[in-house]
Amino acid sequence: MAIVNVSDQTFNNEVEGQGTVLVDFWAPWCGPCKMIAPILEDLANEVGDSVKIAKVNVDENPESASRFGVMSIPTLIFFKDGQPVDKVVGLNSKENLKNILAKHQ
Repeated sequence: MAIVNVSDQTFNNEVEGQGTVLVDFWAPWCGPCKMIAPILEDLANEVGDSVKIAKVNVDENPESASRFGVMSIPTLIFFKDGQPVDKVVGLNSKENLKNILAKHQ
């Protein structure tokens, strides 16, 4: 499944009631955000349709970032049926992200 870009306006439609969704809060100027992008691409290819991966640009969508208390980026929040169930901040390995996803599926 391709990674979906989500805005403040589309967040609820894209995340709530969608099963397991991993949301990456990022910004284009953030070095670690650039480093985690290919990891998320690989993860998206591996998990296929079982997990939706979404990206929220915090510069363009401050409302969503504020709503979920995003203070540092990248912040990855794992949602299950629209509810946040886990959160990791900073660069993470694909294995760690897969382990967290497995916990919530």
